[in-house]
Amino acid sequence: MFSIISTMFLGIGIGYVLRNWSILQKTEKTISLTIFLLLFILGVSIGSNSLIVNNLEKFGWQAVILASSGVLGSLIAARLVLQLFFKQGGKQ
Repeated sequence: MFSIISTMFLGIGIGYVLRNWSILQKTEKTISLTIFLLLFILGVSIGSNSLIVNNLEKFGWQAVILASSGVLGSLIAARLVLQLFFKQGGKQ
């Protein structure tokens, strides 16, 4: 876990130092495509794992509750940020 967080902060630091490079300004579309590809590969690996597929009915409801709670929490947090930090009409 520490190595993952360290890698993220290292990337943030390098991105901050190199933020004026023109090639880094064009990475937004490739990042989205990479994330979609990673999610697809994750889905393929889950679908091909018989242990996960066979126990899906046992843990599926827990996954639905966790996912729904995460989405609901994000919506509530976004609404609070909008009300606390932004005035009416979208102006700061």
